[in-house]
Amino acid sequence: MADENGGVPEQHPGPPVRVGAAGIRSRARRVVSASGPPTYTFGARRRSSGLSFAAEREVLDLVLRTGEALLGTGAGVADVTLAMQRMAAGLGMVGAQIDITFNSITVSLDRDEGAITRVRVLDVRTSDYSRLADVLELVDDVADRRAELAEALARLDAIVGAPHPFRRWVVTAALGLMAAGVAVLLGGGWQVAGIAAVTTGVIDRTLRYLRYRGLPYLFQQAAGSAIATLVALLLLWGVGQLGWDINLLPPSLVVASGIVVLLAGLSLVGAAQDAISGFPLTAAGRSFEVALLTLGIVVGVGVVLEVGARLGVPLTMSDLGAFAPPLAVRVVAAAVVSGSFAVASYTRLRTVPLVAAIGGIGVMVNGVLELATVGPAARAFAASLVVGLLAGVLARRRTAPAMVLTVCGITPMLPGLAIYGAMFAIVESGNVLSGATLTVQAVAVGIALAAGVSLGDFVARSTRAQADRWQAALQRRARGTRI
Repeated sequence: MADENGGVPEQHPGPPVRVGAAGIRSRARRVVSASGPPTYTFGARRRSSGLSFAAEREVLDLVLRTGEALLGTGAGVADVTLAMQRMAAGLGMVGAQIDITFNSITVSLDRDEGAITRVRVLDVRTSDYSRLADVLELVDDVADRRAELAEALARLDAIVGAPHPFRRWVVTAALGLMAAGVAVLLGGGWQVAGIAAVTTGVIDRTLRYLRYRGLPYLFQQAAGSAIATLVALLLLWGVGQLGWDINLLPPSLVVASGIVVLLAGLSLVGAAQDAISGFPLTAAGRSFEVALLTLGIVVGVGVVLEVGARLGVPLTMSDLGAFAPPLAVRVVAAAVVSGSFAVASYTRLRTVPLVAAIGGIGVMVNGVLELATVGPAARAFAASLVVGLLAGVLARRRTAPAMVLTVCGITPMLPGLAIYGAMFAIVESGNVLSGATLTVQAVAVGIALAAGVSLGDFVARSTRAQADRWQAALQRRARGTRI
């Protein structure tokens, strides 16, 4: 209000406002207290699907059998969980709780009438990639509402009961061709490739016989590596007795080829993907299995090396790296290795050329980095990262499951020669420290391969325009939580 001279009257400050202790506490709470919902919720209410008891039981049975088929044919736990959730949602069942351990699957559904819980114990895990691809296609059709429950049940029965795409002798021949490719990849000539192929064929048929006899897989691995080392021992004996040229038949390359074939069947990539995806229990189980079966290989090599040394025929490692082939030859050999392992794993024939190309690209990246004097583990990680990226992009177009492309693609880079070198250093020269160093290097290469393909697949999946809610939930689980 203006005064009589038209000016603004002078304002006098009033008495100071005093804030009591309660007011201070209230303001402090408003400053530090969050107002939004929690980042992660726990103890959510049960959701009802609206299906009848009989319908939910049939859906639960289908989802559980699908998970068993995926896990048994070689899929990782994260992929199996995601597929089961998508299939259940596609059939209208919500709120199912899925728990997968190393060898069992549990699915539970809470209902007003009482919970339904089903458990399946997995007896066998193998590499059956054609069946794996068929089951994943079924999951996609159900999730996209292109297949109803009755049709899905009929298709699953047909998939699990279908014969393999190849006869067993084709698998043996493919493993032999794979070993020949590994021998050329490591620097051997056609003579070494032929002997490696025949040796691997003998190993495969022997292990098949032992498997039918019920011998545990650990001892099968030991027997396989012992056969490869025994053949190398005979080659070295022939150098002294028959005058063979050791440069034409390097014994250690035969051993390394057999070891790579034995290592190729292990779930190293699956164990790493389970750990990265937030499934530490199953990752620990798979990792222990990989370590135990690798130990079987080590024992088989070590026993035959010791026997050879006592008989006066000690194997040597002088031929390691002596005949490094040109990069172009290594790329072609790697393509043969990857394609052959794909056939041995019952991959669809139309997928085999794609797998071979990815394996060749991975070795090409590894070879280029080797020319740049990059270390073995770093080379393996970078090459497998490229393999994982390519596999993730191609799998997004439904060309083939990403796991099939990655597992077969990194096979040429498995550290079979390093494992043999470690055993030679320990048994033949008695240098435990040097052998332990080589063992750590081999393990580092294996971990780098698994981590690279897992990261590459994750990056490829993250570039999708929009992931479904189940994929988003899996990514939240993989990134962990911070309070």
